[in-house]
Amino acid sequence: MALTPEELQVLQRIEKQLKSTPFYVVEYVRSKKRAGLSDDTLLQYLYRYQHFFQWLLRENLTKVKDVKSIPLTVLAELKKHDIELYIEFLKEESILHEKTSVRKRGQAVVALSVNALKSLFNYLTKETENEDGESYFYRNVMSKIVLHNKKETASRRAQKISSVILNEHEINDFLQFVEQDYKVTLESGLALQRFNRDKERDLAILSLFLGSGIRLGETARILVKKINLKKQLIDIKRKGAKEDTVHVMDQAIQHLKSYLEIRESRYPGSKEVPFLFVTLYGGTVRPISRRAIENLVTKYTAAFAQGEGMSPHKLRHSFAADYIRNGGSIVLLRDQLGHSNIETTSLYTNLSNKDNEQVLTRMHENRLNSKDKEK
Repeated sequence: MALTPEELQVLQRIEKQLKSTPFYVVEYVRSKKRAGLSDDTLLQYLYRYQHFFQWLLRENLTKVKDVKSIPLTVLAELKKHDIELYIEFLKEESILHEKTSVRKRGQAVVALSVNALKSLFNYLTKETENEDGESYFYRNVMSKIVLHNKKETASRRAQKISSVILNEHEINDFLQFVEQDYKVTLESGLALQRFNRDKERDLAILSLFLGSGIRLGETARILVKKINLKKQLIDIKRKGAKEDTVHVMDQAIQHLKSYLEIRESRYPGSKEVPFLFVTLYGGTVRPISRRAIENLVTKYTAAFAQGEGMSPHKLRHSFAADYIRNGGSIVLLRDQLGHSNIETTSLYTNLSNKDNEQVLTRMHENRLNSKDKEK
């Protein structure tokens, strides 16, 4: 399958990182790539390993001079106390943010670092094999590390999501706003010219998020030849390079048709680009980047809400909540969203406090009616 410029850039960054990492990390990356771990995840893990190895050097836990030379014996001999000190360092280290402010790492980033190390140590102690047929080493210090994250009920997590998604009425209002009213917010000039050029494309992107629930990366990688407008299906590449087919609502299909009708005239040269969504950069047509898609979603949702914008992931949440609200099966929603675990999908059954209140109200009314009948 063709790669977007962003995907090629990720691969290049992975190869650059591997040049300065120990041989066993190189083996780990090659192995996990064959197993289907995404390139984005592997790159993030490599950044975490570099940080960890640099810390080992600074703390004199190894006598070598550079990261690439750190031997397996150093990892095999690390104590639980050493890892706990590193986690404490992760939490307390000051990080320069946008060259203007300093902040601490968030809990999610710390957890990512720990999970990256757990994955590496698990590989080294269980999946490797030396000349004698033995694993590189057996003492897995990371198996003793447990992060105690703040617990939340599914209902509580759902409430947090529901406060930042479009409800059933707002979804259609939002798309109508982009189609009919957004240009009124623009002054004449370059911004208006670009909107008129990109209107059909942007509407197709927004409508696709809200009419299928696909992810940002999946949207950026859609190929023109993988679209079946008649059957309202699109073949996509999920996380881990898994091939899948997603159903698309009629409204999104109509917006896709409108975009495809003007694609080649608005973006000269797009016929030679296999990816569905394109842009013009310096007069040259190229696939639209994930960052550009994020920016346009934020721009339109901020204008609609007259406040803070939303992310593509929030539009995905909006689709999922509306799917359940309209009686959709949680199993079918799991497949539609590409979740590997139905527990993740079950979050959407708790999304609407309004729906919950309506059920309780009906229960109350039914009980009163039942009591009246007894009389």
